[in-house]
Amino acid sequence: MSVRVLIKEYPHRAIALTTSTHALVLRHSATSTDQNGSNNASSTSLGIGAPAARCMVEFSNLDDVDVSDYRALSSVYAHGTLGLITVNGDIFLVVVNGASKVATVRPGETVQRIHSVGFYCLNSSGYDSLLNDEVNPYPTDTLDEEGFEMGFGKGKGESPLEHPCLALKKLLSSGTFYYSSDFDLTRRLQDRSTDGATVSIDSLDAGFLWNSYMIQPLVDFRSRLSQREKRSLDDSGILTSAIRGFALTITVPSSSSPIRASRSGLPSSMTLISRLSCRRAGTRFNARGIDDDGNVANFVETETIYWAPSGVCFSYVQVRGSVPVFWEQQTGLLPGQQKITITRSPEATQPAFDKHFENLELSYGAIHVVNLLSNEKQSEVELSQRYRYHIRNSPLNHSDEKSREHELIHLTEYDFHAETRGPGGYEAASAIIQWVRDSADGFAYYLSEDTEEPTRSDGKDYIIRRPTTILMQEGVFRTNCLDCLDRTNLVQTIVSRMAMELFLNHKSVSASADFWVRHSSMWADNGDALSRIYAGTGALKSSFTRHGKMSLAGALADARKSATRMYINNFADKGRQNTIDMLLGRLMGQTPVHLYDPINDYVVAELNKKAGEFTQNEVIHMLVGTFNLNGKTNGINEDLSPWLCPNVDPSQQCPEIVAVGFQEIVELSPQQIMSTDPARRQKWEASVRRCLNENAARHGKEEYVLLRGGQLVGASLSVFVRANCLKLIKNVEGSVKKTGMSGMAGNKGAVAIRMEFANTSIVFVTAHLAAGFANYEERNRDYKTISHGLRFQRNRGIEDHDTVIWLGDFNYRIGLSNEKVQKLCQVGDLETLYENDQLNLQMVAGLTFPYYSEARITFMPTYKYDLGTDVYDTSEKARIPAWCDRVLRKGDNIRQINYDAASLKFSDHRPVYATFQCLISKVDERKKQQMADELYRQRKGVVGDTRAAGGFEDTDDEDLIGYESVEPGLPPASSDRRKWWLDNGLPARSRAQPPTDDHIPNPNKPSNPFTPSPEPDWVEVKRMTGKPEPPPARGTARAHTVDFNNGISLPSSMASSTTSLNQMQAKPTARKLIVPMYNGNGGPSSLDGTRDGAPLSRTVSSASTRSLPGLPVHSGPPPQQAPSNLAKEVSRKPAPPVPNKKPSLLGNSISPTSTPSPPPQRYRDDPDPSNARPQPPPPRRSMAAPPATKRAAPVSLIDDNEDRPPLPPRTNTDMSTRSGGGGRGRNTRANLLDDEPSEELEALKGWEVLRPVR
Repeated sequence: MSVRVLIKEYPHRAIALTTSTHALVLRHSATSTDQNGSNNASSTSLGIGAPAARCMVEFSNLDDVDVSDYRALSSVYAHGTLGLITVNGDIFLVVVNGASKVATVRPGETVQRIHSVGFYCLNSSGYDSLLNDEVNPYPTDTLDEEGFEMGFGKGKGESPLEHPCLALKKLLSSGTFYYSSDFDLTRRLQDRSTDGATVSIDSLDAGFLWNSYMIQPLVDFRSRLSQREKRSLDDSGILTSAIRGFALTITVPSSSSPIRASRSGLPSSMTLISRLSCRRAGTRFNARGIDDDGNVANFVETETIYWAPSGVCFSYVQVRGSVPVFWEQQTGLLPGQQKITITRSPEATQPAFDKHFENLELSYGAIHVVNLLSNEKQSEVELSQRYRYHIRNSPLNHSDEKSREHELIHLTEYDFHAETRGPGGYEAASAIIQWVRDSADGFAYYLSEDTEEPTRSDGKDYIIRRPTTILMQEGVFRTNCLDCLDRTNLVQTIVSRMAMELFLNHKSVSASADFWVRHSSMWADNGDALSRIYAGTGALKSSFTRHGKMSLAGALADARKSATRMYINNFADKGRQNTIDMLLGRLMGQTPVHLYDPINDYVVAELNKKAGEFTQNEVIHMLVGTFNLNGKTNGINEDLSPWLCPNVDPSQQCPEIVAVGFQEIVELSPQQIMSTDPARRQKWEASVRRCLNENAARHGKEEYVLLRGGQLVGASLSVFVRANCLKLIKNVEGSVKKTGMSGMAGNKGAVAIRMEFANTSIVFVTAHLAAGFANYEERNRDYKTISHGLRFQRNRGIEDHDTVIWLGDFNYRIGLSNEKVQKLCQVGDLETLYENDQLNLQMVAGLTFPYYSEARITFMPTYKYDLGTDVYDTSEKARIPAWCDRVLRKGDNIRQINYDAASLKFSDHRPVYATFQCLISKVDERKKQQMADELYRQRKGVVGDTRAAGGFEDTDDEDLIGYESVEPGLPPASSDRRKWWLDNGLPARSRAQPPTDDHIPNPNKPSNPFTPSPEPDWVEVKRMTGKPEPPPARGTARAHTVDFNNGISLPSSMASSTTSLNQMQAKPTARKLIVPMYNGNGGPSSLDGTRDGAPLSRTVSSASTRSLPGLPVHSGPPPQQAPSNLAKEVSRKPAPPVPNKKPSLLGNSISPTSTPSPPPQRYRDDPDPSNARPQPPPPRRSMAAPPATKRAAPVSLIDDNEDRPPLPPRTNTDMSTRSGGGGRGRNTRANLLDDEPSEELEALKGWEVLRPVR
């Protein structure tokens, strides 16, 4: 889709990328703040400590943007944006201005080569005239062939003002960058979904994405959009992903094609794609060896693809990369001066080496290393020795098995120069085939074919033609020389031809000479392109690669290239390296770009908070079954109901989803492995569906339909759903992953099917893992390979789902002898068996299936039986019984109900089933959209035109976008246009209302309402009515202390906490008595509100004589506690303090709740006070107690509640069970709980008790 680049200057500079339906608007925000306070902020922050350049961004329908104020920057359409980059403090939008199609992998999957980019400044118009003319694509005095600045003979007519992005423009316009709007170009064909060509910018492989630094702010912005807007942004093609390397498709006419289309005469195509890694990118002498993250220099993944009109698609992948040790090489004008230095010891290198090969093994499987370094040059010999040492010590080659077939890394050392020095020349290099052919046979290749599958929808039968994976490549050749250019490319050409010949032999066809000429020419172009990127010139030996022989002209061309390389490497590479680092965001102090959307970010955050208002939950039932058929077909017509319709609770009958996994559905012969025949699976699917529908008819339920089936060699997975559930199911996809290293004899792997049931994602994975009693480590590795490598559309992995269920023959055994296992099975001691189960032990150790759960096993081991009997294996092999067939689950919305085996005896395994309850969520999209629209309107009213496409002039309001009130009801942040304290000329006020009439503002809350605090906003104060009771007799009330500093009463138990003991010793605080509330009935009452009818008695007291300086501060919100007597105590009016201070000094000591409030101030817009109850005003910092006008009656302080816990002991007092409180003879200090009057109590005589305020 074509993109127009529009710009406007007034009232602020903005750039819009528009399609026919949508617009992406960006503008610079010239504000002083580094962040906007929003947790949704996105940035690429590689420059630590450098402030981010802030930009507003908005993606909306084209109708919502007034484009009349914009003008077009160019008459030609653009091809999307590569992202944003900051250069010298200015922000530039990078746009692809020119591109041409160079490759078509399969119909509808095209690759474009970028040949022109534009840099448009967001914050200045000063650069608009500097890049009007495109970079001269032809060689000049100042540019080399690739558009790089050579630094000599600069032209006289050069502009005195150079654009700051000129070097970046030359690099990106050099013809080495490619992109695709149709599919994920960063991944090989095998790792892409076969369900459709959709590109999601956030799912690309960052290792090959060269504009990842520039596009990251836009990727983060996209992640905050709604699903509908994400799809619109992806479909618009505005965001572009670029790889660096090579891509080319050569059309093979029908006459030369090895696989001809019947009756159509359509040509086939051969494509070569090379992806250069950006993780350790650089030029020849500036990037060598490995880094600490396991990334190597000049790492390239090269994929050969052949597509025929019949639907056959072949793919073969190789990789190249620098020797993975820490080494450097000096530049020099003479070959002898280019000295190689190994910079780290073997022990310090091994961890990085292991990371590199572990990543390769996860991505590609087994690795065959082809080392082409010389055995004669001393520097190369040292590298080869270190390489050999690290492979020998790699954990991937450490196995209990001594057989080499369990080694994941094989090494072939082939001295290319020595082998090709004779009269045969470079043709002798083909002799390497004998050293690598075995691995090539084992690694196989990727193969898919279009198959027709019947399906049923809406009561009608359809035939769907979709690609079906037949074979997967499960290993890779890793080739290297010193530079990984000339020798490496020639050998990779030979390996590519060998793999394609292997594929054609399996198809019983052969290719013509013209076909191989096209193949060689394509590889020669690939070598030249990669060599120019890394070394500055085309590849040496490309004449032989292209024509199959070396001519004099080819030799002279190689000499010229060598001399040119020497010059470029010594004089131009430093600048090229600096430009590459700038593109990848790796320069020191390089500032990132920070994007925010004032409206959309707020709407998304609010919708997440209110998800419960438009989401409903519903419980569905699922049945999962797994069965290893041992290649047998005689059970197709048997009754499968004991397995698929077991006798379970009626609620579990006829579940909404049934997933059935088979292993060894076909006999695993080499012929079967080479072609997956779906006929056998389809027969079993018909049998399963017949059984399910018979059971559904008995229970009066809807019939089942086959949702989707998938197969990889002997493993298959079929998912059936009830017909009435189809309307809730969407985005159904399938994927497969091959495992193992044995290639042609390999029969292990996994098939997965995922779906979205309403708004809950569910994935089923059936797996057949490595066999063998002792191969549990290989089984762990198989799980890791499947979990990491199996990918769906948009790069979804297995772990990216709400509910995950694994089922299959996992082949984990029981680690006991056969005799012991047989005896334990006879006595039914399943606990002992399970304690020695390999899967159980490996999961407990965290070595496989992390975070998965398995229900308790209550059935006998399911493997291995004599056919047709319940007797375990009596053959010569005498297999130990084991629970090979398992079901595992993961997800917080799933609950397993049943787990059992069924007695079907036509295989040597027993089928296993499990039933589940799954909580699925249903989102009311209409209600959600209504809420989003309402929130959008509200937010737009607050933000106004302060957005990317707005029309107001810049103000400091932009600084405040993203700063919200601490609590709803509090005023918004102020700006030059909004000042919440100036309300029509009236004094400042807050319109926040208390939750109830019994709540007042918390006096401990900071006075600044915007300061975060763990304190609650409101405290409850019970309103007291009636007359106070007379005080009780002296010495009979429980003491209660009050902190003078904070004015909040504390119970004695809290006052004696260990948290405050040290503080009390450092700074003792005063205390005062609390008078209980008046109950309004004229008589004394106890603290719990009961009438004081019981005789008075002194309770056991252990109250502390000191009070807490303050409550310990908690980091989280205060816990919600039930109302207790503490709340009542807080609301009591305090008695006057001890009169050892002047009354005038006590103003700050009296609780703010102890005095009547002054009449509230009237506001012009306030309602009539006669019609509304006045709200309590905020407390003041200090209030002096008003003089009491009436003496309070005595009130009982006795707590009659016997259920209250005892208080902690007082210091220097004894616990007393008598009413007299003994044991105070040793206490020299006076105590409020002593029977005898103390000096402090005597001083209270003559003071009045305050009457509560009504």
